[in-house]
Amino acid sequence: MRQRILALALLAALPVVGGGQTKETLIGTWKLLKISLLTDKGVAKDEVDLTGYLTYTRDGRMSAIITEGVRKPLSGSRYTAPADERAEAFASSLAYAGTFDLKGDKVIHHVEASTYANFVNTDLVRTITKFDGNRITLRVTNPLIGRDGVQYAYEDLIWERVK
Repeated sequence: MRQRILALALLAALPVVGGGQTKETLIGTWKLLKISLLTDKGVAKDEVDLTGYLTYTRDGRMSAIITEGVRKPLSGSRYTAPADERAEAFASSLAYAGTFDLKGDKVIHHVEASTYANFVNTDLVRTITKFDGNRITLRVTNPLIGRDGVQYAYEDLIWERVK
């Protein structure tokens, strides 16, 4: 009996892989730890010089922001700074907000506002590949071209719950 209880306790401590979540388990703010990119040829690259936050609320709202590294301040306002500075500021950040749904191992972000206008009025699907209560990995399966010009098959965003 004692071994059975120990086995169940150990099993409960293992990370859940997709599908074991409810909306309530996602509620809160998550800090980005890293993004892992993988090409279709199996070449991996980790992006760690990033700052990001992802928030899910009880009323079904969500927001996300990711910025790259140490960003150079603009020499003027966001309207008066030179175009090349504003372009770099835009290219080195992404933010969006809207509502979210959870269907099995998929989190669907219904985008209502975004710094990247192409996301507005679209659904961004994120597959939960790992979840352990305090860490979650969300996979973006749309092929993408990185800043390095390489085409990636998917990216994993690894988040840690903010306490």
